[in-house]
Amino acid sequence: MSDEELAWRASMVPHILEYPCNRTPKVAFMFLSRGSLPLAPLWEKFFKGHKDLYSIYLHMSVDLGNDEMPETSVFYKRRIPSKPAQWGRASMIDAERRLLANALLDFSNERFVLLSETCIPLFNFTTVYSYLINSNQSFLGSFDDPRPMGRGRYNKRMWPTVSLSEWRKGSQWFEVQRRVAVEIVSDVIYYPVFRNHCMPPCYMDEHYLPTLVTKVCPGANSNRSITWVDWSGGGSHPKQFTRTDVSQVFLNRIRHGFNCTYNGITTSICFLFARKFHPNTLQPLLKIAPPLLGFVP
Repeated sequence: MSDEELAWRASMVPHILEYPCNRTPKVAFMFLSRGSLPLAPLWEKFFKGHKDLYSIYLHMSVDLGNDEMPETSVFYKRRIPSKPAQWGRASMIDAERRLLANALLDFSNERFVLLSETCIPLFNFTTVYSYLINSNQSFLGSFDDPRPMGRGRYNKRMWPTVSLSEWRKGSQWFEVQRRVAVEIVSDVIYYPVFRNHCMPPCYMDEHYLPTLVTKVCPGANSNRSITWVDWSGGGSHPKQFTRTDVSQVFLNRIRHGFNCTYNGITTSICFLFARKFHPNTLQPLLKIAPPLLGFVP
């Protein structure tokens, strides 16, 4: 299917809320990757023993030809038809919507989380699944940033479809519930405005979804991301972690070093995933993470 046909089919919503069959809600893990998945062995351990509770979708920005994961892998034949995605451009949003549309075709998918090839899980699958399935809201960073890299990127040509007071900024790495995912793939009003008027130094992946969700379903969003990144170094990209950074203390600081609100209750579990981890972190992560996170043996 073309992207247009895919979005049209994915936007269909049943009007009868009760399902006519037994349905176990699943979490769709959508990997937006530039190439291969160097941290796949860690994710294999994360997913082990929970095959009926998740779906996996891979969007590869780089053509890997016929390269395929082993048949025993949870990533085997999970690649969707992909196209090149350029950071900060509309093609990146196209890739995200392509992932969402593919995942929406499976009515068992109830939650949708966007990840990259540099992401790692911070908790075991059971904890992540329960956190997402039982949440009353989606997790998409969205805030009004008065600085030049926030409001300063607003283009007056977006008015009246998007006003400056409605302009939002946030993290690209989101998690949304099904009804919000449908709104994203169904949007034909705001996407063309962003595609035509939000180009570098305006970056669509930082502004389109935060603004869209705030406009069409603000009550459904927690306005925070569940994917932790380190922006303390400044610049256009977050810090990349290498093998010398990985330790139990480091991971626990991310796992329990913050406070946030979950379903109206204060909690220290604010982030379920973290990035940006270099491929050389795989071995120390495989040593530390399974006992720390309690993966299924």
